[in-house]
Amino acid sequence: MIRRSITALAVAIGASFLPVSPAFAEAPAVKTQAPGYYRATVGDLEITALYDGYVDLAANLLLGASKAEVQRLLASSFIAGEKVQTAVNTYLINVGGKLVLVDTGAAKAFGPTLGFVGEQIRAAGYTPEQVDIVLLTHLHADHVAGLLGADGKPLFPNAEVRVDQTESDFWLSEANAAKAPKDFQPFFQIARTSAAPYQAAGKWKTFSGAAELAPGVKAVPAIGHTPGHAAYLIESKGERLLILGDAVHAHAVQFARPQVAIEFDSDKKQAVATRKKLFAWAAKEKLLVSGMHLPFPGLGHVRADGKGYAWVPVEYSPLRSK
Repeated sequence: MIRRSITALAVAIGASFLPVSPAFAEAPAVKTQAPGYYRATVGDLEITALYDGYVDLAANLLLGASKAEVQRLLASSFIAGEKVQTAVNTYLINVGGKLVLVDTGAAKAFGPTLGFVGEQIRAAGYTPEQVDIVLLTHLHADHVAGLLGADGKPLFPNAEVRVDQTESDFWLSEANAAKAPKDFQPFFQIARTSAAPYQAAGKWKTFSGAAELAPGVKAVPAIGHTPGHAAYLIESKGERLLILGDAVHAHAVQFARPQVAIEFDSDKKQAVATRKKLFAWAAKEKLLVSGMHLPFPGLGHVRADGKGYAWVPVEYSPLRSK
């Protein structure tokens, strides 16, 4: 009896020293993504990639390869299905204290998954009011509609807007809009509506050809996707960034098969020729490149790969100290 009591007491004392599982407070999932900006440098220039959002594009919009070939290329990048999630990016360049924004995103022209450029600019430590120059690659809605805020007023009230003369003349023409297919006419209207307040304020300025638009920022004619589509070359201290605009939409397909056009190209033959020229230049010169529809942040390099090219995205890294 005494022995059993001693044993029971020992067990009880021992149990009191066993580790007790901590009581964790409930931690519900946050269900939000990191702010959509990423910084890089080109020489002395600070580049901030901004994520406007995404849109799902139908894979059958890609032309110049069979459906089976398109699906094979998509699958090789672990992209499956009839629709492809496509990023919409813009780029903010700090040029000696002046802010140059390349493209403005879509606002809500294509629904709720887009239209976050203003928020991303603020998250990145700037404000839309600080933007001095807006450069437009072209006047499709997912590049120009973001000129206006939700209230219909200029989102960049202190900025001068620069766009290729041919591009401006084409999209702002009511005559061209009237001749366009009925389902395409809204794109002309969005371009005219987005431009109107900047035109009224004398801040809509056109350029032609390879114009220098800010120190170290030069237009590169890249026609085909639209009549006056422009890429932009950013250069500082021997380093260069080529902003491709819409020279590429589907990275998994069009790098390997640059001959593949997209339905939205106004001159598909010219768009293919332009893409091949830009890819060859970027690969030969080892340029840092970016694109408005490449996976965010859309920064990387192009390398030759067989009869086509391969996309090599940048690695996430801290800013280099100067």
